[in-house]
Amino acid sequence: MRLDKFLADMGVGTRSEIKKEIKAGRVAVDGTQIKDPGFKVPSDAAVTYCGIPVAYEEFEYFMLNKPAGVISASEDSREETVIDLIDEQKRKDLFPVGRLDRDTEGLLLITNDGELAHRLLSPKHHVDKTYYAKLAEIADDSDVTLFREGLILTDGLKCLPAELEILDPPDEVLITIREGKFHQIKRMFQSVGNEVLYLKRLSMGPLELDPDLPSGQYRRLTGEEIASLKHI
Repeated sequence: MRLDKFLADMGVGTRSEIKKEIKAGRVAVDGTQIKDPGFKVPSDAAVTYCGIPVAYEEFEYFMLNKPAGVISASEDSREETVIDLIDEQKRKDLFPVGRLDRDTEGLLLITNDGELAHRLLSPKHHVDKTYYAKLAEIADDSDVTLFREGLILTDGLKCLPAELEILDPPDEVLITIREGKFHQIKRMFQSVGNEVLYLKRLSMGPLELDPDLPSGQYRRLTGEEIASLKHI
């Protein structure tokens, strides 16, 4: 990889800014000052910028406890996005894996690993996603049966079978779906004459929301968590 791309990928600056810094002698590879922006960096090389080590990370993985009011997008000129909440990223190509509605809270995976995102979102993999919901009306056993059989929404969409667990009080539920249509959970409850007042995602496949992670905060995924996602 070119030295200027290496540093740009790690957020040191823009390619044009970095080329100037390299030519000014502020970058070293394995202790040797390099002034050629096109220098090919060996995979095991130690790179420093102004004496500070810069380690290359091809992929980054963050767990975000998404708060309400923030949109699930990589960038927006007018609104705060989930990427804006990640302030210690090295990569500039992060994106949310899937979307949560503006008013939906909870687990959101942020990464730049496109292959992993594709596997998690691909309909053929049917990755389970579990949510907690507060409802306007109580749920009952007939709802459990309808969800398990696969609801047909008012617009004709046939949903895959979903698991509905009624909590105490019965206007609170856990619901597990294996797809991710637009406003799906809200539309599912509308189809049975109910309304979702609050929605929070708790898990996506083997990845569970860290109970110690406050709303609006994030942390890097552990090696074990990354490995579990890649085995889906």
